Amino acid sequence: MTTAQPSQLWTVDDVSAYLGVPVQTLYTWRKRRIGPPAGRVGRHLRYDPDLVRAWFADQSKAA
Repeated sequence: MTTAQPSQLWTVDDVSAYLGVPVQTLYTWRKRRIGPPAGRVGRHLRYDPDLVRAWFADQSKAA
């Protein structure tokens, strides 16, 4: 039996590089609840790459 390997979660730095925005912008968006969804692993924020891509696609449609 083969199990699918889950995609690796992204750090704030990974999302910052992907979107081309400063890390502080991601923290501000999270505080205002307008950025891509993130979860906490301990005290660290982690992002699901698929959700970040979907969020970006939704933002692109709205523009």
